Amino acid sequence: MSNGEHYGRVADARPRQIAFRALRRASAGDFLEHRLESDPAFRALPGLDRRLAQELLYGVTRHRATLDWLVARRTEGRPQRPEVQDLLRMGLYQLFWLERIPAHAAVHETVEVARAAGLDGAAGFINAILRGCERERAMVLQSLGRLRQEDPATGYSHPRWLVERWQAHHGDEGLRRLLEWDNTPPPTYARLNTLRATADATLAQWREEGVESRPFERPWLPSGLVHELLSHPSLASLPSFLSGGFYVQDPSTLMAGLELGARPGETILDYCAAPGGKATWIAQLTSNQARVVAHDNHAGRLRLVEENATRLGATSIVVAPPPHAPGTPGTFDRVLVDAPCSNTGVLRRRLELRWRLEPSEVERLAAAQVGLLDRAARMVRPGGTLVYSTCSIEPEENHAVARSFAATHPGWRLEKERALTPLADGTDGAFVAVLVRDGA
Repeated sequence: MSNGEHYGRVADARPRQIAFRALRRASAGDFLEHRLESDPAFRALPGLDRRLAQELLYGVTRHRATLDWLVARRTEGRPQRPEVQDLLRMGLYQLFWLERIPAHAAVHETVEVARAAGLDGAAGFINAILRGCERERAMVLQSLGRLRQEDPATGYSHPRWLVERWQAHHGDEGLRRLLEWDNTPPPTYARLNTLRATADATLAQWREEGVESRPFERPWLPSGLVHELLSHPSLASLPSFLSGGFYVQDPSTLMAGLELGARPGETILDYCAAPGGKATWIAQLTSNQARVVAHDNHAGRLRLVEENATRLGATSIVVAPPPHAPGTPGTFDRVLVDAPCSNTGVLRRRLELRWRLEPSEVERLAAAQVGLLDRAARMVRPGGTLVYSTCSIEPEENHAVARSFAATHPGWRLEKERALTPLADGTDGAFVAVLVRDGA
């Protein structure tokens, strides 16, 4: 549970009002990361108050099933109006997950948000539920502990079908570690961009800008390249960001580019390139001396690739929008397919996805991934390399897809597979398969 120590004035209704509005927009299907940034009032908040609004939105989304269980126990299972349910979730989250927010502030400011939203008739009810839970704090905490043991799906706030799947694959201990990982707010990582500045120059600029960081080291990563950002001003406003000194990127996403093995002088195709993290990483690895063609089925998202390439100085990237083919079949030295997937390896970052995924998604996605590989493979020259990657930890989307492709495509061999998992590597989940086409 978080301690709430990095927030602004805890007795301030504004961050709570903004978080409440963002929660209400969930019913309209907005993605989580868009809800706050689209609110001018959020952008106008001081930094620490913005952090509280973010924590409330993300925390309530992350722990929604557990919070709803608490609400049901306190209301004898009576359904609540959606807006009242959101306020109860938000108040309970502050009481039992943000330990350094005083209980009186959590209760009072949540009630004030209700009144400001025109819910005066529900304000007394919300106040009574929250104060009752606080009076019985020890008992509530004990019940939450038992719930995590007896009913992990509700206690750790994950879909039951996914919990059952992970338990079958990873056992009880592995399951609990995965659930705890998903419920831990993720750090922010930055890849230093040596196309614009040396690592030492960017680190020196960070010190001037008030950015605190520490290197993130793993045996498979180039040393000193990735840094965990411990504290910082708004990243988008930093001169080091605007000048392309770094790209915000989880370390696990760098493995695919490393395994691709691109070399200067080669022609590379990033088949599912948006928003450009992997394409710009390939450009960096080859010092802008390879031709990197960025393709994506969503033409609008390719604008993000162009924007990131321009900011980062990735001049070797050429954007190839649909519906045209990304190039001549059989001419690319290397093709990267970072396939759409269930994202089960990154659920701690994609909080809303745990509530959107359906049990049938894994099988449906695996079939689509095989088809995507088949199309991308036609672009690889004889003797060339095809790299398949996902951010899933489901074997049906990873090993099974790579082996199915190799088994059904004569002239191709599966040269290597590599997986990263929270359990084994302390990173988000990622999978890479390296497939090589026989020479002419």
